[in-house]
Amino acid sequence: MTTRRATLDDLPALVPLFDGYRVFYRQPSDRAGSEAFLRERLERGEAVVFLAEHDGQAVGFTLLYPSFSSVRMAPIWVLNDLFVAESSRRTGAGRALLDAAHAHARTTGAVVVVLATGHANTTAQRLYEATGFEKDPVYTYIRKV
Repeated sequence: MTTRRATLDDLPALVPLFDGYRVFYRQPSDRAGSEAFLRERLERGEAVVFLAEHDGQAVGFTLLYPSFSSVRMAPIWVLNDLFVAESSRRTGAGRALLDAAHAHARTTGAVVVVLATGHANTTAQRLYEATGFEKDPVYTYIRKV
């Protein structure tokens, strides 16, 4: 299993994974919309995407957004998306992607990587905890949609 930072040239491999991620979260499939969204994020430098590959095939991705902590007056990364194709789960792809994200955060001077996942997604929660992520003991995250 290898990981590397994705570029615009990787869109053909990335789009089906991103679309599969959205379908996993009960969104309708939209490959054209997925491509447009990813293209815009990458062209504008608004996101960093890492691909996991096995035998030259893209099997997963993680998408990070830059942000800042005002309290700590430092950069942070928001790990917004992580997905591994069902056929490649339990192969180390998810762990490799998390390691790549964390290494990227360290090399860019970020003080933390934050993420959120569904309460029912216990498989992902176990992976996050196994790789050193922990539930925030100080803050409760609240949203309005």
